[in-house]
Amino acid sequence: MNTSEFLTIAGAIVPGRPAVIFDGRTITFEGLQERVNRLANGLSELGVGPGDRVATMQVNTNQCIEAYFASAQLDAIYVPINFRAKTDELAQMLDIVQPSCLLIGERYLPLVAEGSVPSERVVVLDGEIQGEPGSGHLNYDALLAGASPEQMHFPEAGDDDTTVIMFTAGTTGAPKGVMLTHDSFSSYLLANVEPADPDVEESNLITVPFYHIAGLQAALAAVYGGRTLVVMRQFEPVEWLQLVQEYRANRAMLVPTMLKHLMEHPDFSDYDLSSLSVITYGAAPMPLEVIREAIEKFPGARFINAFGQTETASTITMLPPDDHVLDGSPEEIETKLKRLTSIGKPLDDVEVAIVDEGGKTVPVGETGEIVARGSRMMAGYWQQESATRDTLRGGWVYTGDLGYQDQDGYIYLSGRAKDFIKRGGEMISPEEVEQVLRSHPELDDAAVIGVPDVEWGEEVRAVVVGRADRVTEEQIIEYCRDRLAGFKRPRSVVFIDELPRNAMGKVLKRDLREEYGYPVENRR
Repeated sequence: MNTSEFLTIAGAIVPGRPAVIFDGRTITFEGLQERVNRLANGLSELGVGPGDRVATMQVNTNQCIEAYFASAQLDAIYVPINFRAKTDELAQMLDIVQPSCLLIGERYLPLVAEGSVPSERVVVLDGEIQGEPGSGHLNYDALLAGASPEQMHFPEAGDDDTTVIMFTAGTTGAPKGVMLTHDSFSSYLLANVEPADPDVEESNLITVPFYHIAGLQAALAAVYGGRTLVVMRQFEPVEWLQLVQEYRANRAMLVPTMLKHLMEHPDFSDYDLSSLSVITYGAAPMPLEVIREAIEKFPGARFINAFGQTETASTITMLPPDDHVLDGSPEEIETKLKRLTSIGKPLDDVEVAIVDEGGKTVPVGETGEIVARGSRMMAGYWQQESATRDTLRGGWVYTGDLGYQDQDGYIYLSGRAKDFIKRGGEMISPEEVEQVLRSHPELDDAAVIGVPDVEWGEEVRAVVVGRADRVTEEQIIEYCRDRLAGFKRPRSVVFIDELPRNAMGKVLKRDLREEYGYPVENRR
C-alpha cells in the first residue's frame, strides 16, 4: 500500500477532525490534505520528481508531516535530518543523499555548506526570510500560497519502492542512510493500527523527533488512524504536562529519561493527566524503579514497551499492558517484575530469532544477537553495499543488539554487540553491570565501558552520575562485589554531571570511550 493513501483515506472518513495541533494552531484532515497538495505542486514546480530526495532539517512542526506526504505524492524520497547535526555531520549526510531540495529551519541555514544544495532549492520553513535578494532561498508559506490546492500528482510507487531514507543515530560511527519502503510502514500499520473511524476520537502527543523512526512511525500511525496529533517542537516537562491537560491527550510516547523527568518535576501533581490511556516507551533501557513508579503515578494508563530500530522500521517486540499490571500472588508479581526488565515478545508480523556468530539459533537462555525478518525490514543502506551486506544476511536484519529469550518467549537485552567487554576471555554485558549501578541509592545514572588493560585485554569502567561527596569509588566497587561475579565488577569509577545522550535517550558510548577510555592505571 502506498503510504500517501493514509492521508487520503483519513481525509475521506474524518475530513473535519483536527489532524494536527501545533503551536496553538489546528489543521483538519481536509486542511492537511490541501497543504500537502500545495507543497507537492510547489516542489514539482521546482523540478522535484520521482526518486528525488527531499531533505528536511527542523524541530518537530506540522511542516515535517506535510513534507513527508508531499514527497510521497511526488514519488520522491523523504530524508529527515537530525536538527542537532553539526556542520560537518550535515555536510556528510547531504553528500550521501544528494537532495534535490532542502526544507530547513532558519536557525540551521548557517550550517549548510555553500553548493551542497542549489540555493534556489532551499526552502526556509520559518523566520523572516522571504527570498532575500541574492540568497535565492524560498519561503515555505510563500511556496504554498503560490501553488494550487488541488491534487495534481498521483503516486505510482509500489510497496517495494523507497519512500524514506532515515539516518541511523550515529552513536558508533558515521551515519548510514536506511532505505525504508512504502511496505516498511504500511505493513506495520495495517497489522497494528485501526483505520480512521468517525465514532472513535483519540489524540496523540508527539515528543520524539520526526527524524527518528519512532517519531515518524507514530505520526503516520496517527494519520492512518484518524487521530489528532498534538506536536511538540522538543520535549519540555512543563509544556508536556500542559498539553496533556489542555488537549486531553489519550496517547503519548516517551523515552525513559523523559518519563523520569516528568515524575520528578515539582509541578507534576498539579496537572490533570487522567485522559492518558496509553503510554508507550522505548528507545533506551527502562530502569525497573522508574517504570514501577510510573505505573503508580499514571493509574489510568496502560503501558507498552516497544523495541525496534530504524533498520526494522520501528517495533519488532512489545511488552503489552497486561504485563505491566502488578497484581496476583507473590510468585506472579515476582515473575511480572522480572518481565518488566524485558522487551517483551515478537509482534505477529515479524520473525525474531537469537543467533550465534554463525547465524545458528541459540538455545533458550543463551545470549546471542537479535535478528529479525519480514516484509517491513529495510531495503538496505543508501549507496553503501558493504554495510548492507554486513547487516542484511540471508533475509535477516542483524540488529547488533544482544539478548536472550526465556522459556516463555520473553526477550531480554544484554547490550550492543560492539559494546560488549571482553575481559580475560570472559564476555561482560555492560547492561547487566549498569542495572546494578543504577540500583545504588546514591547514583542517578550509570554507563559502563571497556578500557584497555595489558593483563586482561579490557577492564570495566563505570561512568556514573552521583555525588562523590556521598559515595566513593571504593564503595561503589564494593557494592558491585556483592551483586556481580568478580570479573564483571568495575575496576574504576568516574563521576560526571550528566551522561551524553542522543535525542532518544541512548547513551553515546562512543563519546564516553573517547573521553574516559584511558587505562585504569593511568588515572587523571
